[in-house]
Amino acid sequence: MRIFKNAWFVRFARKQRIPDAALIEAVQRAEKGLIDADLGGGVIKQRVARPGQGKSGGYRTILLYRQAHRVFFVYGFAKSARDNIDDDEETHFRRAAHHVLGISEEHLAEMIAKGQFSEVSNDDQDD
Repeated sequence: MRIFKNAWFVRFARKQRIPDAALIEAVQRAEKGLIDADLGGGVIKQRVARPGQGKSGGYRTILLYRQAHRVFFVYGFAKSARDNIDDDEETHFRRAAHHVLGISEEHLAEMIAKGQFSEVSNDDQDD
């Protein structure tokens, strides 16, 4: 399983001090079938805890997800800042999932080289 962040999410995670380990944990839960919300079309919502706190008051993340293959963190928000994404955003994420989850390894490598995506480090994690 390869895990990626888009450029927007990289800035969001840095600003909110969300470590890659928290993202990996969210993906591991999804891989076990513990998905917080399945929005359809390869889009899921997973909670991520604030550093030093629990998930319930933490962050909501939108992932483009294909089990046992690839996952892309593309959006996040604090539960205290907004309740949920709206219908138009959900539709946009489904379209993005259709495109992004189907790109070739070569195209993905080009997008990484251009800084559009970065791979989440799983240095101390088991696959």
